[in-house]
Amino acid sequence: MLTAIIDYESGNLHSAEKAFQRMASEVNAGDVVVTADPEVIAGADRLVLPGDGAFPACATALRTSGAFAAMVEAVEVKARPFLGICVGMQLMAREGLEYRPTEGLGWIDGVVERITPEGHLKVPHMGWNDLVIDTPHPVLEGVTTGEHAYFVHSFQMRVDTPSQRLAHVDYGGDVTAIVARDNMVGFQFHPEKSAATGLRMIANFLTWAP
Repeated sequence: MLTAIIDYESGNLHSAEKAFQRMASEVNAGDVVVTADPEVIAGADRLVLPGDGAFPACATALRTSGAFAAMVEAVEVKARPFLGICVGMQLMAREGLEYRPTEGLGWIDGVVERITPEGHLKVPHMGWNDLVIDTPHPVLEGVTTGEHAYFVHSFQMRVDTPSQRLAHVDYGGDVTAIVARDNMVGFQFHPEKSAATGLRMIANFLTWAP
């Protein structure tokens, strides 16, 4: 069993790598590697796509990387379990509107737009927030409404198909936290920085059999 964290030069992957390796060891889910190698990605049993920065830059970096075609085939054709984190989740949408309209992967029926909280709340949305569970899912086993996750983002996904949204948070309004469809799931927050709740969801993903 192999989980590949895809490296397309978009963010520091060290903390994610350590968290996934720790939970893979605990739940006997095999090995975890950070890689840009298309052959490794094509042969992996699970895929994780992190991302930090602006949507257009991350989308371009991903599409021009050698990992892109292997990732798409693994997810769309081989139906390998996939997890997008932060901008990696946002890239699952149809389109991102940061700076300019940019095509996403189209795996989730939604558009990524700037957070516009009511009141005097700051953007980016940064820090701990309470999850509100909208739709049950295996990656949320043992996680309940009110548990905390750690966010750092200025844009969020507006999901047009309600069944594809698993959870949200309140930050001067409704902010999408988790999305999913078929063998794909996405976290807007950083599970590797979300203490026991985040580690639980990582473990759930590593043992999920969609």
